[in-house]
Amino acid sequence: MGRVVGVPQLSVARSIATEQAAILRVRLVLAWLVLVLLGAAGQARAASYPSPAQADFVLKDFAFATGERLPELRIHYRTLGTAQRDARGIVTNAVLILHGTTGSGAQFIRDEFAGELFGAGQLLDAQRYFLILPDGIGHGDSSKPSDGLRARFPHYGYRDMVEAQRRLLVEGLGVNHLRLVMGTSMGGMHTWLWGELHPTFMDALMPLASLPTQISGRNRVWRRLIIDAIRHDPAWQGGNYSKQPPSLRTALEMMWLMGSNPVLRQKEAPTLARSDSVIDAYVAAGLKTADANDVLYALSASRDYDPGPHLADIRVPLVAVNSADDLINPPELGILEHEIGRVAHGRAVVIPLSEQTRGHGSHTVAGLWKQYLEELLAASAPAQP
Repeated sequence: MGRVVGVPQLSVARSIATEQAAILRVRLVLAWLVLVLLGAAGQARAASYPSPAQADFVLKDFAFATGERLPELRIHYRTLGTAQRDARGIVTNAVLILHGTTGSGAQFIRDEFAGELFGAGQLLDAQRYFLILPDGIGHGDSSKPSDGLRARFPHYGYRDMVEAQRRLLVEGLGVNHLRLVMGTSMGGMHTWLWGELHPTFMDALMPLASLPTQISGRNRVWRRLIIDAIRHDPAWQGGNYSKQPPSLRTALEMMWLMGSNPVLRQKEAPTLARSDSVIDAYVAAGLKTADANDVLYALSASRDYDPGPHLADIRVPLVAVNSADDLINPPELGILEHEIGRVAHGRAVVIPLSEQTRGHGSHTVAGLWKQYLEELLAASAPAQP
């Protein structure tokens, strides 16, 4: 009896195993197809906007707020699209987009930003708008300490950076008006300053991941940790080192710590060993391109940032967007919500923590906030003649 019963049981087991294998193969094929389709969608999105043109503009005998001067200040920039003018010769479609500390305009040429905004039919369609992405003083391919002057490079501040941006527009590109100024992190802080220093130069402002107040509290202290680590490092040698000082590693580690939210960092580094390997890999990659003087200058530049006393000077519609998981600009401080009331046409948005937010880095994930950009563009649209 046992032998008779055992044969059909074996056949059934084999049949089930065969069916399970077939189902597994189907699932693998479907998963592969999904990956192929996602890859194709990503490629299509990346290809939906034109490649930016790049160039340099040289400002002769540039005077800094400190009284220092530079015979030639090089500002590197990227553009997409073409400027359009009305009957009066006023540029109507220029958009200035400003990057964060130690970044460059290149950070926006990625699917999560340009792929969401610059493509055909999108909010900042490069066929409709003239998009301008400069590298700030001390950043990217613009003039910076590591070019050769090292610690003899002028000590620039945020107002110097904004002035260089303005001169690039007016003198280099012939842009006399902006449809929009927007920026992320340091670029967001520059956006607040643009609204105060040149209140009629633009139609709208969108600062992202920033606060309209002096750098203070934890935001100042984490910067000081990096600044002090570099300045007090014997290997820095007053800025005249022959190889990168060990303190640059400390700077990179601190920037990794502040750049995302704790939930993502825990997922990325769930064990002691994994945490060590993640930070080691991040630092190793950073050391290939970072320079201690450039980092020191970039973090020190925020010393003159204090838009608070002049927020009432901002005349155009402004939408400020922060995220709830931003360690640099935490919403529990209440600063943005309080200060936005002093901006005549201002609005503050704090995006809640979600699986899509990335802490301070949420500023470059346009899918999280582009609905507010759409509303801002509609609210600030110039009257048609």
